[in-house]
Amino acid sequence: MAVYGFSKQQRLLKAREFQRVFDQSRLKASTRAILLLAAANPLGRPRIGFIIAKKQVRLAVQRNRIKRIIRESFRNQNNLTLNYDIIVLVRKELANLSNQDIRTEFERQLFKLVRQDNALKVTDSHA
Repeated sequence: MAVYGFSKQQRLLKAREFQRVFDQSRLKASTRAILLLAAANPLGRPRIGFIIAKKQVRLAVQRNRIKRIIRESFRNQNNLTLNYDIIVLVRKELANLSNQDIRTEFERQLFKLVRQDNALKVTDSHA
């Protein structure tokens, strides 16, 4: 039986970890509904943190649903090669989407980050 979970090693927990991502973010992917910021980390694994303001998504039920869906999608990305800390900033439009649409929106933006990371690696290797 497989063990499913979302351990502390997979999450951004402290304010200074969030601040480091804001200060050092090299990658950014955005739509009207969601914004992803990413900064490299030395841990060898990706981590994720959420910022969902009450002003953007009023009901706690909706905020928790969004986090649950994105966490599950992030956890299922076994082939994710990003060694980045990722912050997910949610906007009002995301609360109106279905579960599948939230998952699709997040995964699209995540793959944008992967493409940006690959492009950075190519330009860094040529420099």
